[in-house]
Amino acid sequence: MRGQGEERDRLGAAELGGEPGRRASLVQFSSAFCQPCRATRRILAEVAAMVEGVAHIEIDAEDRLDLVRSLGIDKTPTVLVLDSQGRIVRRATGMPRKADVIAALGAAV
Repeated sequence: MRGQGEERDRLGAAELGGEPGRRASLVQFSSAFCQPCRATRRILAEVAAMVEGVAHIEIDAEDRLDLVRSLGIDKTPTVLVLDSQGRIVRRATGMPRKADVIAALGAAV
């Protein structure tokens, strides 16, 4: 997972469609027929359950084209790691490894 400057300063509950985590959020953009999205969902949910104050929020890319376009997301799954203020600190495309997700959380918490 790599860091990347983003056009948006922060993402909050209104943009995410769910309550962000107190310490960090793992935001997953998925689509209905995306096989790697299913495995990514499982990995992110496991990591969020392991780390107190971390939320996993899944967003259907087809339902949120406005957000997808504004963030420059062009593949699913795409995972954004947000810090407690909703700032994007890491971004990855494709199915992440669990160890990489855990390491990326280190930049957020």
